[in-house]
Amino acid sequence: MSDPLQQIADSLQARQWLLSTCESCTGGWIAKRLTDLAGSSAWFAGGLVTYSNAMKQHLAGVSAQTLASHGAVSTAVVAELAAGCAVATQTDVCVAVSGIAGPAGGSADKPVGLVCFGWYLRDTGVSVSTRRFAGEREQVRRQSVDYALQGLLDRLQQQPGTDPG
Repeated sequence: MSDPLQQIADSLQARQWLLSTCESCTGGWIAKRLTDLAGSSAWFAGGLVTYSNAMKQHLAGVSAQTLASHGAVSTAVVAELAAGCAVATQTDVCVAVSGIAGPAGGSADKPVGLVCFGWYLRDTGVSVSTRRFAGEREQVRRQSVDYALQGLLDRLQQQPGTDPG
């Protein structure tokens, strides 16, 4: 089986789709991984790092009401991040992440290691997921990047027209 990043690239190119990212706790690491693949400019448009709530609102169009009601680390916010970033970047697909990587910042309701994910695909809209990862900050962030990319691949493979050959 080929590399998951190459599978993502092949799937996007077969559809002539462009991908964007909207990252908070991963700080651009997903975009970095995607651009590690030579030729990624054919299918990766770029990414937003929306670490602050103000940037989530300003760059990705997250509503103040959603942030106030649900908090930055929520499926409601990542859904808006994914859809809003796709609009802002004029892309067909977007991966969004917001979480608490630690070591501080957690609470009883939202502990360190809690990360929310959103994936927007032009044909199916937004899907979301929440995971709790164990480990130190670097480990939480690395697991988040891997999970986001695997989630993207899974969603692309569930779509018609995945097999270019």
